[in-house]
Parts: sequence; structure tokens; C-alpha cells
Amino acid sequence: MDGRSFKPSDSQKGKPPGVTFARRTSSGRYVNLSRDSLDSEISGIEFANYTVHMPPTPDNQPFDPTISQRVEEQYVSNSLFSGGYNSATRAHLMDKVIDSEANHPQMVGTKGSSCAVQGCDGKVMSDGRGEDILPCECDFKICRDCYIDAVKTGDGICPGCKETYKNTDLAENAVDPSRQPLSLTSNVGMSKNERRLSVMRSANKSAIIRNETGLMRSQTGDFDHNRWLFETKGTYGYGNAIWPKDEVFGNDEDDNIGEHSELFNKPWRPLTRKLNIPAAVLSPYRLLILIRVVVLGLFLQWRVSHPNNDAIWLWYMSIICEIWFAISWLLDQLPKLCPVNRATDLSVLREKFETPTSTNLTGKSDLPGMDVFVSTADPEKEPPLVTANTILSILAADYPVEKLSCYVSDDGGALLTFEAMAEAASFANIWVPFCRKHVIEPRNPESYFSLKKDPYKNKVRQDFVKDRRRVKREYDEFKVRINGLPDSIRRRSDAYNAREEIKALKLQRERGGDEPLEPIKITKATWMADGTHWPGTWMVAAPEHSRGDHAGIIQVMLKPPSDEVLHGATADGSMLDFTEVDIRLPMLVYVSREKRPGYDHNKKAGAMNALVRASAIMSNGAFILNLDCDHYIYNSEAIREGMCFMMDRGGDRICYVQFPQRFEGIDPSDRYANHNTVFFDVNMRALDGLQGPVYVGTGCLFRRTALYGFDPPRAKDRHPGCCSCCFGRRKSKSIVADETRGLRMGDIDDEEMDLALFPKRFGNSSVLIDSIPVAEFQGRPLADHPAVKHGRPPGALTIPRELLDASTVAEAVSVISCWYEDKTEWGNRVGWIYGSVTEDVVTGYRMHNRGWKSIYCVTKRDAFRGTAPINLTDRLHQVLRWATGSVEIFFSRNNAFLASPKMKILQRIAYLNVGIYPFTSIFLIVYCFLPALSLFSGQFIVQSLNVTFLVYLLVISLTLCMLALLEIKWSGINLEEWWRNEQFWLIGGTSAHLAAVLQGLLKVVAGIEISFTLTTKSSGDDNDDEFADLYVIKWTSLMIPPITIMMVNLVAIAVGFSRTIYSTIPQWSRLLGGVFFSFWVLAHLYPFAKGLMGRRGRTPTIVFVWSGLIAITISLLWVAINPPAGNTEIGGSFQFP
Repeated sequence: MDGRSFKPSDSQKGKPPGVTFARRTSSGRYVNLSRDSLDSEISGIEFANYTVHMPPTPDNQPFDPTISQRVEEQYVSNSLFSGGYNSATRAHLMDKVIDSEANHPQMVGTKGSSCAVQGCDGKVMSDGRGEDILPCECDFKICRDCYIDAVKTGDGICPGCKETYKNTDLAENAVDPSRQPLSLTSNVGMSKNERRLSVMRSANKSAIIRNETGLMRSQTGDFDHNRWLFETKGTYGYGNAIWPKDEVFGNDEDDNIGEHSELFNKPWRPLTRKLNIPAAVLSPYRLLILIRVVVLGLFLQWRVSHPNNDAIWLWYMSIICEIWFAISWLLDQLPKLCPVNRATDLSVLREKFETPTSTNLTGKSDLPGMDVFVSTADPEKEPPLVTANTILSILAADYPVEKLSCYVSDDGGALLTFEAMAEAASFANIWVPFCRKHVIEPRNPESYFSLKKDPYKNKVRQDFVKDRRRVKREYDEFKVRINGLPDSIRRRSDAYNAREEIKALKLQRERGGDEPLEPIKITKATWMADGTHWPGTWMVAAPEHSRGDHAGIIQVMLKPPSDEVLHGATADGSMLDFTEVDIRLPMLVYVSREKRPGYDHNKKAGAMNALVRASAIMSNGAFILNLDCDHYIYNSEAIREGMCFMMDRGGDRICYVQFPQRFEGIDPSDRYANHNTVFFDVNMRALDGLQGPVYVGTGCLFRRTALYGFDPPRAKDRHPGCCSCCFGRRKSKSIVADETRGLRMGDIDDEEMDLALFPKRFGNSSVLIDSIPVAEFQGRPLADHPAVKHGRPPGALTIPRELLDASTVAEAVSVISCWYEDKTEWGNRVGWIYGSVTEDVVTGYRMHNRGWKSIYCVTKRDAFRGTAPINLTDRLHQVLRWATGSVEIFFSRNNAFLASPKMKILQRIAYLNVGIYPFTSIFLIVYCFLPALSLFSGQFIVQSLNVTFLVYLLVISLTLCMLALLEIKWSGINLEEWWRNEQFWLIGGTSAHLAAVLQGLLKVVAGIEISFTLTTKSSGDDNDDEFADLYVIKWTSLMIPPITIMMVNLVAIAVGFSRTIYSTIPQWSRLLGGVFFSFWVLAHLYPFAKGLMGRRGRTPTIVFVWSGLIAITISLLWVAINPPAGNTEIGGSFQFP
């Protein structure tokens, strides 16, 4: 790293630590970029401080006062920040991030004009469009640092024309020590946080005094009239200003609407609607559930009272299994009593938040900020091209650009992922405007260019064909660069390492003289594109550069966009015409948290919590959307649909909005139920009618304050004491500050949360703590109706967000260090919860347990799409991981038996079923062997197939089928999907679920952890087959139980037929009972057998096996029923009981 770090000495320990910037130029010169050093160099020079007020004229056009801040932001975004435990935070200014040229003004390493000062190769200052900022009329190109030197040490004389600069605001602002932009302590940002909090104060009289001299200037330099109206408590009326009373907006009084109530009398339109299931479907469905419960009770009572004394051991095993199956079915069925559907109205969302109104004159978006998290860990298992396509779909999402930020968590710290993200940011320069111009769906380039439908349908612009061809060529080149990155990084690193070895050898010869030389060992480092060491994981592991031992890294790939719309330039012969398209891109940040030996990094949950803290400091979006690296945005308006629920009346009590998972690349027959539609379209819709769906790990939009562990607003109002029915609830007389009204935790009895307790919960970063009430305020619904409680005034979020500076990014580096979570509640109550393989379910459970509500959002066009394993072994191991997490939940304090009273009873049953369902495998595998045991022994689970048993069996089966048909009716799935789910329930129950129970019991009881490895035996021989992976056979021990069940049942059928046919007194009733249940087991295991032996396009081997078995069975059965004439010795006559 060509960067120097600053470590405070003993005499400086009282001062806040700082960040030192340094850059090595191509000429070998080191340019010091530290303001601390700059101030020390000029400390002996005296300046006369005076101000000359000159009116602006055509000859005198002063700089925008925010230009210095924007130059600072661009300066910081071009630096790679790294640091961590017991090490200084370093900021390395990068000349380039990737080998290809970056041309978007927001992107790091953008190639711009070089400084004309001799001996300096710095970049010329530029504005939001990327155009050069030239401070002198002679248009002399000068970089920021040389300009500061000219002003401070050169008497303000331009190095080009030797004339004095007419305006030096840029330099004065850039080195203003009062701003302290490089301090890592949170106290430096107090002015920034005060500005953030100023929009939250309902009676902020000091705002007038504080902004008296600045006249409440916005970041564009214009008078911010909207902010002035809000901070002075003024609102627009019909032609005049109205001064309402205190607490008009967001009050808790239903009868205190305030003066001029005509503002609220306009028709109020909700953002969402609940679509109830038709009573013609739901009423019979509930009735059938009741009937089946009664029939199951009667059947079990009859079974217990009629034992089979001839085979009492068989009867005992069967009755125990049947009782458990009844309980398991009841736990699964009861939460399905109240299914609902929901719909959103995006037109109302645009009308309320993005239409010019009396409180939002300019029509700027009033939507809250959105931070999107994408997690990846290993570029070998998760291809960078897939992750890059996911990033591109996020950057092109239909959401206000200035409110959207994307954070990529690389838990492996790989340079390959880093440069792939930089390539994606570069390609977004053309892809995102192309999607906006032609309304492209989906906005994942790989999926879009792979569509089999006509791409030109419904495209009305004449230049669409030309634009599409150009973008397609660019994307093909982009894929080549991404796929070539591993070799490119390897060749580059080898070249630099060879150069370092030659340098070391030359130095050794110079020092050693004629002495014999010893072999030199040079560490095989991994090098970045600008010729410096990569601070993360190296290809050849080394101390402090391995997967579990590397520094924390933050790189702003795309700096925050400007607040104003930025249209593209006029098209020329090679570029696309984006003159009417907004070319701004959302902020994109690469994050790799620090990892050190001896620390438990808590896998994905720890990485997500690091993103929560870093994003809170850098952008602090009120809402968080988390996606896996292989799940991309398929519907560009999906985020808006989720925001409809959050911003609607009562939305402040919603902790997250869960979207269904949809998958691509699944075989047409969905052999192993990879789509999982029964869970996503039946169970999740049903839970939506209770307290909400469970969190399933991806495609979930969170409220940030819910992740912070706070209780929902008005929690005490909804959960009064047990004596509230007898005694009225006494209102609290305490006055609660507006900033902390929604911040309360369950173990705090006061109405107002004590902010002094926050460091113990969230860590010692006061910048992070100061951001919490800001995020809570921004996440409130609009107070545009008297019934909306705890809302925010319309127009409060139209103010531009703060620009990035070095102290902000350095603070973000400190909160992703490995030690930050020590002695805090991160992972315990705050953020993603630790201690389980399925951290997603536990995190959602904790929120529901605090009284929050979640929503299931099913959009007409799929919101997100991803990939799923279609190989049998991979699918089994996926189910094994889920089931293992459920067993861990059952044996932890997250068991639903220990849930709080705030969780509804049916919701508790649903979570109880989540922890119990793997244990069904114990009884299921026993029940699958019962038919074979029956056929081998010649006995059955009942004494005889009498009418009572058959009637019970018929009613139970019919009610199950009718319930399935009604579920298909109200959920929208088809019968084949339901049947595939039933088949894989038995396949997974006899393999992965059983292994999960064994693994969980060994871990809890003995502390032993076991794993199931896989070995590739054979693979598909057709490389061009889209579903070739479906036929890859990887042996795993999970396959042993299902194979054993199949073989035993097949042999038992043959043995049973042979015994019955050649017996003196044939027992056909017992044979038929055993054969019927054996075929039931084999029918469910058919996909498993087909996966072992079959291949699409060929006749599976199992078909011949079954054909021969059936042929032999039918032949023997026909001989037994109708023996040859004069022969009655074979089997006698056939009689039903």
C-alpha cells in the first residue's frame, strides 16, 4: 500500500486519531494529501483574514459553496479505506481500480484531465457531470491539492497566467480546521448530525437562529424554502401561510386535529388493500379441517381400543407413528385458517411522495432512503458474473436514485470480487440509462439477453434496435473481462512479484559485494491494478492476508449521486443518445469486514450486521433490502411495492416485508420440488393473515429500527396489563421527545428510551448511535391523515443528504472491525441473531416475539428471481442445512414454547412447527418400513381389513384430497406442484431430516459436530444440456435410508405375494394392506429412484424393474384367482373380508 498511516503518540492520545492520505505518482514522487500535514507545513505563515463582498457580475461568478464538499466527496470516493483491530485506518488514493477505462463521473478511478502543474499528475477537480472545474479565467488545469498550495503558500496566484484568483472559497472551505473531516471520533460530526436531526424537531426555534446567516441554504446553494417552512413550523395553505398549533402532525390525540382541518378533508387513498379469500372457498376449507380433526380423533380412539393381538409389536409401532402424524398435521394446518392476499397501488405512492404539493413544491421524492445488501463469500462457489448481474439489476431499480444505495459484502476479501464489482460499476454507465430509456424488464443483463420472447415487442422508440445491439456488444465484452479477471489478476501478480524479486536480488548484490548470495524468498502477494498490495485475501495465503485474517476494507465504487437530475450528453457516432435520460447511478460500496484469528465471525449473520453498521454511518437508509448474490431484481418496481406497506397507515408497526422466492433454471417437471411453491404460496400466504410470514433469508425488506431490537410503536397501547379489563389505562403525563418516541425496548419501562444506554447495546460509535433516531424518523409514514399516528410531516425528506467525507468512511471502517461487537448486544438482540445455521428464521422470530408484524408481498410480476440446486445431492444438503437449523431452534431459547405474550397463538404454533418438523422423520422412516415388516411377517397393523377401518381410511384420504384441492384454489398453485411437494416431503424426511435430528442431538448432548461429505461419481455427458446438472450423481450417506427403504419394500412385495399364493389358507386382506402401503411408499420415492438411474430422453432403468415386477405379480395373481382347470392346489379362491 502506498499510503501512510497516522498513529498518535503518547503526547497526542487526547487528540482524535486521524487518517493520512498519500499517493505515489507515476514519476515516483510522493504527494502528501493529509490536511494535518498541510496545516503543519503552513502553520508558521500568517494570514490576514478579511472578506470583500463583491456583487456577482458576468466577470465575477463565485463558486458554489458546496463545490468544496463535492470535491472532497470525489476525493474520498477515489480512496480505498482499510483498517481494523490494533491498526491504523489507511486511505489509499487509487489512480485506477480496473485495467479498463472508467468514464462515469461517479465511478472511482474515473479518467479525467491531468493537473498541468509540473511534477504533479493528479486529477483535475470535476463536477457532478465529470466536467473540469477551472478556478481561473485562463482555464489552467489544476488539481485540488495544487490549488490549495497556490492559495495558501503562493499568495493565491494562478500558476498559469500568474494572476490572482478572484475567488478562494474552495481552498478556504477545503482546509477549514473546524470541520475536522478526517477525525475518526464521532464528536466531529456533531454539526452534521445536528443538521440531520433538525428535520425532526417539532418546535425548533433555534433553527432560525442557527441558520440566520445562511438563510437555510440547501446544498445546491439556493434558499431551502421547504426546510424553512418545516423548521419554523410553517405550512402552505390556500395562498397564505398557516401556523398550526404544536403537535398537529404525528400526535397521539384522536380529537386534536388542529386548525384548518380542511387540509385533511380531501379524499384519503390507502396504499395497500387486503384481498380476503372468497367465503365460498374459505368456509368449506375450514369446515373440512374441522371434520378431519374429528375423524382423526375418532380413528385414533378406535385404533387404540382395537389392538392386533397377533402382532402387538406391529400395532404399537403403527399407533405411535399415527398419533405423531396427527399432531404434526395439526401443527401444520392450524396456521392456515386465515389466508389473505394483498394488493398495492403504486399510483397512490407516486401521488403522495413524488408529486408537487403544498408541502413539496418541487416534486422531489419524499420517499425514505433504501440500502440494499448483497452478500457473497467465495468467488469460486459464487461466480462473480452472477453477483455482478445482481448488482446491475439493483442499480437499475425503479427507485429515486439519490435515495438508493447498494452495499456488497465480500466475506472472503477477494480481489476478484472487488474488481468484478468495479467492472459492474463501469458497465452500469451504459446499462442503467438504457434500462430507463426503454423501460427494460428484467434489468439483469444476462436474463434480459437470454429471453426467448420477442425483445422488440411493445417497444415504440425508433432507436431501440440500435441501442440494444450496442448494449449487447458491450455486455459481451463485459462478460469476457469478468471471466478473464482470474487470469488477469494472476498474471499481474506474477509480474509484480517477479519485479520485487529482481529488486531484492539487486539490492542484495549491492550490499553483499563478492560474498556468496543466499536464495531470496519473496512473499507472493496479490496486486491491484494500480500496482499496490491488495489489503484483503491473497491468492497465496500469507499472515494478515488469508481468508480468516485480513483487514477491513471499504471502497466507494460509485459515489453518491447529485440531488438534481443529470441528463446525458448528445449522442455521437459511438455513444447512445441519453439526452432525455437521467444518467445518475445509485451509490455502490464494496465492504469486506475485518477478520482475525481467535474471533468468531458468525458467518453470514456477522457479515450482515457489519453492513448494517457501515450503511448506518454512510447512508443510513431507513429501510434495508437484503438479497443473496444469486437473487436479482426481476421486477424493477418491487422496492416500491414493498414501500407501499411500510408507508401506509399502520406501516410503522411492520418490521419487514417478505417477498416470495422464485427460481430459474429448474427442470420442467420440477423433480425435487425446487420451486417450493406449497411453502411460498400456501404456508406464507396463510401466515400473512396472522402476525406475518417468517423471514426466509433473502428478498426481504427490513425496517432498520426493527433490526436494532426496538419494540414497535404503541406497543404498550396494544399490550396493556392483565388488569386492564377492570381498570382503565392511565395515560402517561411524561413528555416524550419526538426524536425518541419510537425508540423503546421491552426491558425499559419508561416511555422514553435512555440514549445513554445505547453504547452498551450498539457499541462505542456515537456516529452510529446518532443515526438511530434519524432512521426512525425517516421510516415513519406520512402524517397526511388524522388517523395516522406517529407520522412525519410531508416533504421532510426532500432535503439532500449529506455528502461523504473521509471521517465518515473512516468511521465506517472502524465499525466493521472484528472487535467492535465485543460486550454489545449485536447478534443477541440487535441485528441478525447468532447461534443458528438458519439465522434468518431466528431473526424474524425475535421481531415477532417483540410484537412486530410482517407482511407477505406477492407481486403480479415476480419481484426477485434466483437459482436453486437441481441436483439431487445438492438439494438434499440444502434441506439438511434448513432442518439442522430447525433442530437448533428447538433446543434453544428461541423455541416457540418460550415465546412472549405479544406473539399470537397461531403464530406461535407456526414457529413451533418450524422447530418440530424434522423430528417427524423418526416416525416417518419407521412407518415406511412397516409395510415391508407386515409383508415379511404375514401380519398387518390391524387384525383384519374390516369395514370400520376402511371407512376411516377412506374419509381421512378424501378429506386430505379435498383440502389439497381447496388450497390449490385459493393459493393458485397446480396439482402437480402439490404432488411434487408431497413426494419430496417423504424423500427429505427419510434422509436429510433424519440426519439433521441425529446431528442436532449429538451437538446438543455430546457437543459433537458431524458433516456429510459428497463425492462425485458420474456426471452428465451432454454439456449443451441446460439441465445437465440434474443427472449428475454425487454419492452421499444421506442416500442410504431411502435406498434401503425402496429395496426392502420391493423384496417384501415379492415375498408377500409368494407366501400368500403358495400358502394353504391365503390371507389376502393382509397382503393387500401391506402391498397398498408399500406402493404408497414407493410412489413417493419415485423421483429419488429416477434421479439415481434415469436420464431425460432415455428410458430409466427403473421402468424395466417395475415392469418386470408388475408383470410377475399380475401373472401370479391371475393364476391364484383363476387356476387351471382341475387344479385347486395353488392358491384357492379370492375373497374380500
